[in-house]
Amino acid sequence: MVYRHELKFQVSLMELEKIKYRLESVLTYDSHQPGEFYTVRSLYFDDMYDSCLFENESGIGKRAKYRIRTYNGNMDWIHLEKKYKERELTGKQREEISLEECQALIREEEMDGQGALMEEFFYKRQSKGMRPKCIVEYDRCAMVSEVGNVRITFDMNIRGCSRPELFPGGSSDYFDDAMPPGIHILEVKYDELLPRYILQAVDLNTLQRQAVSKYCLVRENGCF
Repeated sequence: MVYRHELKFQVSLMELEKIKYRLESVLTYDSHQPGEFYTVRSLYFDDMYDSCLFENESGIGKRAKYRIRTYNGNMDWIHLEKKYKERELTGKQREEISLEECQALIREEEMDGQGALMEEFFYKRQSKGMRPKCIVEYDRCAMVSEVGNVRITFDMNIRGCSRPELFPGGSSDYFDDAMPPGIHILEVKYDELLPRYILQAVDLNTLQRQAVSKYCLVRENGCF
C-alpha cells in the first residue's frame, strides 16, 4: 500500500481566500479543474455496527472507509474507493465501475467477475452487513506541486443527505449543510516532504490541525 501524509484544517472563507492567494505564486491549479472548482459527490458505506463512524470518532489508528465517487456529475467516470488510514498516514485504492454496477451496489445486489477491490467490498458486505449510509457532496478547488507531490484542496459548502437513491445523479436540493455557514476544510497532502515555502504560504498562525471527517460531519449533523 502507498501511504501519504494528510493534514486537515477548518478555515473561514477569509482564511481560505488568503491562503489561496499566497499559494497561487508557488502552486498550479489541478489540470482537471474546469473552472474555479469542481463538485465531488461520494456515497459512503458502513456496517451494521457503524464501525467506520465509531472508529473515526474514537481516533482508531488503523481504519478504512468504502465509498463510490463521482466528479461534476460525470456518469462516465465513477469509482469504487477504499480510503485507509494508519496513524498519521493515509492511502487510497480505487477501481472504475460502470453506472450499472454503481446502481447495483446501491441496491445491494450481487455481481460476478469484478476487480479485487469489489471482491473485498462484497466480502465486507456479507460478513459485516456493509450498506450505503449517506451522500457527501462539496465544491473542491485543488492546487498541486510536483515537488513533494503536494496536493492542497479547499473543500467548500460541505453538504449531504441520507438518501442513497439520490446517488449518483439525483438533485442536491435535498441536501443539508454539514458545517456552519462560511466554514470550510483545507487539506494538505504530500509524500515524504512538505516544502518549507508551501508550509509558510499555508501558515496563518491561526490554523490548528484537526481530525475532521466529512463522512462523520454529515452523519453527526443531521443531514437527513
